[in-house]
Amino acid sequence: MGDVLGTIKIMPESPEVDLEALKEAIKAAIPEGTDFEKIEEEPIAFGLVALNVIVVVGDSEGGVEPAEAAFNKLDNIASVEVVDVRRLM
Repeated sequence: MGDVLGTIKIMPESPEVDLEALKEAIKAAIPEGTDFEKIEEEPIAFGLVALNVIVVVGDSEGGVEPAEAAFNKLDNIASVEVVDVRRLM
């Protein structure tokens, strides 16, 4: 069984959300069995910046769903969406 690289897009509630504090909260919310790789900022519009969280998980049933569920529980989040999942070779 291999590993899977997942990208999860997190949209803050507003442009006023402190992105650095949100990044720290995201890192602290990474569930066990999920390896954090990095967070990339993606400008959206009017000062709003989405965060693309890159994680690596085992290639098993559920995949990145535990990480997605953990991120949905954070404050100041408008939406959480898995945008990409790829098998690592």
